[in-house]
Amino acid sequence: MKVAQCWDDSVLNDLKVMELCRKYGARATFNLNPGLLDRTSRKLGWVYRGFEVRRFSQAELTDVYEGFQVANHTMTHPDPTKITPEEFRREVMDCRHFLEDAFQREIRGFAWPYGAYNDACLAIARECGLAYGRTTLNTDRVLPAAEPLTLHSSCHFQNPDFDRIRERARESGVFYFWGHSYEMMDDPALFAAYERQLATLAEDPEVEWVDVIDLVR
Repeated sequence: MKVAQCWDDSVLNDLKVMELCRKYGARATFNLNPGLLDRTSRKLGWVYRGFEVRRFSQAELTDVYEGFQVANHTMTHPDPTKITPEEFRREVMDCRHFLEDAFQREIRGFAWPYGAYNDACLAIARECGLAYGRTTLNTDRVLPAAEPLTLHSSCHFQNPDFDRIRERARESGVFYFWGHSYEMMDDPALFAAYERQLATLAEDPEVEWVDVIDLVR
């Protein structure tokens, strides 16, 4: 069974996710918004349930995400359906160019901000050469995807039925989950729950970790 995971918004909690992924040999894709980052300093993004969510600086992205796949989440995370087509195209292409310059590799993965899209957005995403666009919807069968630009995942990582969904995904051969690392805040119990998920997957001889882009290649 192929297993993929991705994480949104380029925040400091990604460091703990990466630490645990390295511990268990897991792969992960991180969907970044470089336009929301200060050039050289880490800064406060927002407060989530009393927890201060802080962002990386642009200057450290390549070092921070070394060894992991990164993908396009637009420059500044607008709702794609609430801006003009020209603005959406600029958000996508500026982000792609920034990431490709920073990481010196092709960046064709994408995650829809807020999971929002419409036909006009899909047409622009196609024009921009994106290989897939992850939504916030769930499906029992990730592949084959009729439209890779609306690629649905198996579940959110904090779905209470995570284990059952993982087992059911064996039928289709793909299990794909996603989330925001800040949702674990600084709560040891939440990180321990995520670690248990990785440990269970690591113990499964049928699991093959892949990057999200590998699902559509």
